[in-house]
Amino acid sequence: MGSRLSVWLAAASLAAIAAPAASVSPAPESAAPPRYTFAWPIDAQHLKPRGGSTRGAPVTLQREPTAAWRALQERGLSALERDRRAILAMAGTFRVTFDFLEIAAYGGPAKAIAPYQSWATEKVYVDQDRPGFISLVHILEIRMLDKEGAVSEPMVTKHWRQDWTYEPAQIVEYKGRDRWQRRELGDAERRGVWLQAVYQVDESPRYASIGRWQHTASFSSWLSGDTWRPLPRREWSVRDDYHVLVGTNRHTIDPTGWLQEENNLKGVLDEARQLDASRPYVGREYGVARYERIRDFDFAAADRYYTRTRGFWDRVRDAWSQTFAQQGTVTLRGPVDKLGLFMPLFARASEIEAQSGEAKPADTHDSDKVIRAVLADMGALR
Repeated sequence: MGSRLSVWLAAASLAAIAAPAASVSPAPESAAPPRYTFAWPIDAQHLKPRGGSTRGAPVTLQREPTAAWRALQERGLSALERDRRAILAMAGTFRVTFDFLEIAAYGGPAKAIAPYQSWATEKVYVDQDRPGFISLVHILEIRMLDKEGAVSEPMVTKHWRQDWTYEPAQIVEYKGRDRWQRRELGDAERRGVWLQAVYQVDESPRYASIGRWQHTASFSSWLSGDTWRPLPRREWSVRDDYHVLVGTNRHTIDPTGWLQEENNLKGVLDEARQLDASRPYVGREYGVARYERIRDFDFAAADRYYTRTRGFWDRVRDAWSQTFAQQGTVTLRGPVDKLGLFMPLFARASEIEAQSGEAKPADTHDSDKVIRAVLADMGALR
């Protein structure tokens, strides 16, 4: 149990998301040349990227347009149905590479901040699909290569979740300093848009925003408005001079995968959770997560984890939803990944995964006690 939890903590605490990724260096189909080509030039040429240093098992990329892409390109679809198919095209099996670069510093650190890289293999499940709503759950399954090139046993952990709602009635927004607040949307604001809500490894909220899909024969793309997000691990682990990421999030579907792009300002907040008038920003970063579809990769361990723990994580999700429905505003006592407050939930999920068959009433009762205790420890319950 202890070693499994340590793996979960290491993998789940990484940021991304859109979140975040496991600390694994890319394993291309052939020998790996240096990957990073977009970084600070000239006087920062020795700025080594930070992130993962281990190697992952080789993968086989899907080179031909996928069935999901062909379904998205069908003629005669309604605008709403084409939007739905674009969202559903994010499900499947992927090699994911994460790259983040601070491209400008506004009177901040004397030297450039090292770029961040990471890599993982991940399966995205369609957890729910009903009219006007789609939920996608991301599960990591990673195999390392040792110095001799031997492949390790799979390491599996729940990663993140993204919920898509058409013409939403409300949104839960990040307000800075570990506070989230529900806001009702007016008719004009919600008409024709999709809400993307992103949740952390423990089903707690991360960020949410609204935007519209655009479709072409080359790609389908959704672009958010300006969105506040808490700092991911890749940032709070190396600096403490700002409090919030403020930027846009773009999801683009292409014939063999999808791309998530971020353009983020690094914002400084005052005690009232407002941008500091004297110095509102310390820098700007670009980020890109490339989801390249792969085939013939064994995700059996991820499938087992997802199937056996799905009911438990649904109960955690419902507990968070009820909390916001009752309170409207939630202020946690710190970043959940930084404080490790989610660990009892992962321990409980591990116990459930080890069981076989449906959960018994007593198991459900025990799970609810763990969930309530964790939310109370986080400060979510009044």
